[in-house]
Amino acid sequence: MKYKLKEICSITKGATGIMKAAGGKYPLVALSNTRRSHNEFQFDANAVIVPLISSTGHGHASMKRVHYQEGKFALGNILCAVIPKDEKQLNAKYLHLYLQQFKETLLVSLMKGAANVSLPMNKLADVEIEVPGFERQLEIIALEDKAAELKNELEEKLFLQDGDVTKLHQSFLREAMQGKLLSESELAGLKDEQDYETGQQLLERIKKEKNLTNHKIKKPLIPTIKDEEIPFDIPENWQWCKLGEITLAANNGLYKHESFYKDSGFISLRMFNIQEGKIVTEKVRRVVLDEKELRTYLLEKNDILVNRVNSIDLVGKSAIVKEIGEPLVYESMNMRLRLAFKNEMAGFVNYLLLEKRVRDYFYSSAKIANGQVSINQTQLFELLIPLPPIPEQSRIVKKLTELMKLCDELQASIQASKTENEKFIARCIEGCFKK
Repeated sequence: MKYKLKEICSITKGATGIMKAAGGKYPLVALSNTRRSHNEFQFDANAVIVPLISSTGHGHASMKRVHYQEGKFALGNILCAVIPKDEKQLNAKYLHLYLQQFKETLLVSLMKGAANVSLPMNKLADVEIEVPGFERQLEIIALEDKAAELKNELEEKLFLQDGDVTKLHQSFLREAMQGKLLSESELAGLKDEQDYETGQQLLERIKKEKNLTNHKIKKPLIPTIKDEEIPFDIPENWQWCKLGEITLAANNGLYKHESFYKDSGFISLRMFNIQEGKIVTEKVRRVVLDEKELRTYLLEKNDILVNRVNSIDLVGKSAIVKEIGEPLVYESMNMRLRLAFKNEMAGFVNYLLLEKRVRDYFYSSAKIANGQVSINQTQLFELLIPLPPIPEQSRIVKKLTELMKLCDELQASIQASKTENEKFIARCIEGCFKK
C-alpha cells in the first residue's frame, strides 16, 4: 500500500547551526557521514534524516546520502527528521532503506533553485512510498544487512587502494612544493644556476614589473612573512612569498538575473565547472552581457579561476583557464586570479593550490555564514607560497602532469570497480523491494 510521508510520519526541521555546535554527549547529524556532537538533543527517536540542500553546491541538485539515527540526537538546521508515527506500521530502518534506494527519483527530483538548490519540506511531505506488511519490512531489513556485509567486504580492498592513490597524489604535490620532486639528474638537465634568475631575483623582477604597469596592490595589505610562519625548508635558490606579491589582481565574478541567461550568450563558468584543477565545459550556462561587462569579466588564457563560495571541503578549488575557441566569463561564486608572468607561472601556482597544506589553510581561514563557506581576496593574498625559478617551475609542472595522469588512470580503474560493485548491490537491494 502507498502512503504520503505526511500521512504516516512527522517531519521536523533541524534546529542546530552546524558550525556552532557546542560539543557534548549527543550526536549531531549533519550532511557528512561523520557525526559531530552537541550539548543538547532535539530528538529521542528512530529517525530518517533527509538533507534539505544540495550536497554539491551552486546550481546542481544532488543528495549523497539519507541518514539513519537512533536515540537522543541533535540535528543540523539544513536537514530534517522524518519519524514514523507508528513503528508497528512503518519501521524507521525500512523507511531509511527505501528513501536511500530511491532518493534520485523521490527526493533529488524535487530540489529547486538556481543558486542555492534546496528540497522544500512541503514537497517532501507529499512523497509517496510503498509500505508492505510489517513482517515483510523486517525481511527486507535482514536482506539488506546481508547485502551490506557483502558490500563492505568488497569495498574494503577498493577503499584501501583508492586511499593509497589519494595519498600518492598528495605526496607528489608535497614533494613538488618542497623542491624534492626533481632528481639531481633532472636538475642537472637545466641550465647552471648562474645562468637563470633565482626565486629571490624573480620576486624582485615581479615587484618592479607591477610598479611599472601600475598594478600595485594597495588593498588588502600583504603582511611581512614571519619566521614562525614558514612550514618547511625549500632550496636555497627558491623564495618564500605571499601569493599577493606575485598577483596582479583577484576579482569576484558577475551576478546577473536569471532572465539574462540565454542559449546564445557567452559561456559563464560556475563552481561546478572547476574540477580537480581543470575547467570542464559540461553543463555550462550562457549569459547575455554588454561590452563593458564582457571586458570586466572576460577570462584570459592562464588566468586561474578560484571557487570562493562552496562547502568546507570544496571552497578554494581552482583551475587554469585554457583556450576553448570562444570567450569565457565567470560567475560570482568564483574569483579570477591573474598572476604576474602568468604564462610562465600559472601551472605551478595551480598545482600549489591543490596541495593539502593550502587546503588546510582555506579550511582554517574560511568564513561561514548561512551554511555557506567563503574565502576572499585577503585570504588568497596572504597565502604563503614557495617560489622557484621559472625553469624549475616549468620542469616541475611537466613532471607533475605526467604523474597526475598516471594517478588518474589508476583511480579511474578503481572507480570502475567500485561502480560495478555498487550497481550489483543496488540491484540486490532493489530486488528486495520487488519481491
